[in-house]
Amino acid sequence: MRQVVVRYRVKTERAEENVRLIEKVFAELAQEQPEGLRYASFKGEDGVTFIHIASIETEDGVNPLDTASAFQAFQEGIRDRCDVPPEVVQMQTIGAYQLFDS
Repeated sequence: MRQVVVRYRVKTERAEENVRLIEKVFAELAQEQPEGLRYASFKGEDGVTFIHIASIETEDGVNPLDTASAFQAFQEGIRDRCDVPPEVVQMQTIGAYQLFDS
């Protein structure tokens, strides 16, 4: 199992576009329902800071997001949308309480 936290800040004029791209990712995930992935995205109070949390729980360690076409579209141009580029941090769970329960 691998947990990842990604944080970045988009340009103000690109925030709505970023939200739409994220919503498309979740629409595809809802339709495809890939196994071994727990995923959440958050927008900060400032409207331009975004945090994504993923727990990859596949047997082979492959992230199902990598094969999602909407996620690939989201990743295209991410650095151009950002004021502060994505920082990816591998995390280790100490504890969680119903964080990813539906």
